[in-house]
Amino acid sequence: MKFLMSYRFALFWAACFGLTGVLLGAMGAHGPLRLKLDQAGTHQNWETAVHYQLTHALALLFVAIWLKHSSGESLRRVLWAGRCWMIGTLFFSGSIYWLSLGGPRLVGPITPLGGVALLIGWALLLLEAAWQRKPAA
Repeated sequence: MKFLMSYRFALFWAACFGLTGVLLGAMGAHGPLRLKLDQAGTHQNWETAVHYQLTHALALLFVAIWLKHSSGESLRRVLWAGRCWMIGTLFFSGSIYWLSLGGPRLVGPITPLGGVALLIGWALLLLEAAWQRKPAA
C-alpha cells in the first residue's frame, strides 16, 4: 500500500515537470524571454535546464508506472530514485533557470548538488536492476 500511494507522488511530479518544462522551453524559445536570454548569453543554459527537466519528467513517469504495477520491498530503491530525481531537478534545473535570468551567483553551488541528486537517483535504479531477482516459476 505504501508504494501504491507513492506512485501518485511520482506521477504528480512527472506531470508538474512535464508541464512546466514544455512551458519554460516555449517561453525560452520565443518572445521577450528569448531576447533577454540571448542578450545575457544564457540561452544555451536555459535549454540545458529544460532538457534535464523534461528528461527527468519522463523518468519520474516511469517510476510512477513501476511503483503502481510492481510489488516487493526492493521497490524502496525505485521510490528513492524518484525522490532524488525530483529534488535534483528542482535544484539543478531550477538554479540554472534562476542564474540564466540574472539571479545572484550565490545560487550557483546549488546546481552541482542537484546534479549529484540526479546521479544518485540513477545509481539507485542501477542497483535495483542489478539486485532484481527472477520471479519463482
